[in-house]
Amino acid sequence: MIAACSFCLRPDDEVGTLVAGPGVYICDECVGLCVTLIENKPAGLPQVTPWELLTDVDEALASLPRVAAAGAQVEVSLAALVRQARTLGATWAAVGGALGITRQSAWERFSGEE
Repeated sequence: MIAACSFCLRPDDEVGTLVAGPGVYICDECVGLCVTLIENKPAGLPQVTPWELLTDVDEALASLPRVAAAGAQVEVSLAALVRQARTLGATWAAVGGALGITRQSAWERFSGEE
């Protein structure tokens, strides 16, 4: 497995096509679902994120592992991109600046050294 869909969490070897974005991925089936939802959007549907619509604690708790898994995937992609930037010659100051954090914070988070 190289990556997984950030929406349904299926790995790349279980989907037809996996499109990469900046640290996130979406499979062809989730794109198809998005197109269907956009084309058939009911009038007056408020623009809110799904968790704002949850009214059941069990549903909210069931969503936590999926969101955590997507977040973990983004963290892995971010760390890999930082390693690549460093390999290409980026300084810790440049990495920190790109992320809106200090050089020291970037080094502490991504260097792997304690």
